[in-house]
Amino acid sequence: MEKFTSITAIAAPLMRVNIDTDIIIPSREMKRVSKKGLSIGLFAGWRYEDIDARKQNPDFVLNQPKYLGTQILIAGENFGCGSSREHAVWALAEYGIRTIIAPSFSAIFESNCIQNGLLPVTLQADQVAVLADLAIGGAAGIFTVDLVAQTISDPTGQIHAFKVSDNKRQTLMDGLDPIARTLMVEDQIKAFEQKRFTTHPWARL
Repeated sequence: MEKFTSITAIAAPLMRVNIDTDIIIPSREMKRVSKKGLSIGLFAGWRYEDIDARKQNPDFVLNQPKYLGTQILIAGENFGCGSSREHAVWALAEYGIRTIIAPSFSAIFESNCIQNGLLPVTLQADQVAVLADLAIGGAAGIFTVDLVAQTISDPTGQIHAFKVSDNKRQTLMDGLDPIARTLMVEDQIKAFEQKRFTTHPWARL
């Protein structure tokens, strides 16, 4: 997965609470067996006036020209609740979202983000509201999210600190999912298996 250290980008405010995974990507949009091609279904129920014709809703924030190129999403509490579908994170990532700022996240959704290179940032609700107000300017206001320093710089120059656990932070900075991390110690695993077979030869069966 792509490494995350810092990004400087436009932020889009989507200040609704309890945005669940079926809103992020409706089940009818999950027709593929890979991570590719899912972004067209991102927020389909809100993004399109006519889903079948893919007619865009001009009032939806991500359809507005000033938010073109958004990589940061600012949302309400309990973002990513609902099902455990990883497709929600895949769709966000393919669209170009690299970080989501909210007062709280579903635990499973947050874990899925980390394993797919997206940074979920938890801040107090009043801080999130301030950032959302500043994001209303779209391209007129640029944010920097720095995972190394664990800070967000808003368009006014104010710095907002956040905290990510050391393990999650390192996972994102290294760009290594659990499989990649396991493969880093493949030689140790093989050595352990060989030693085990000498004392437990039946384990080969």
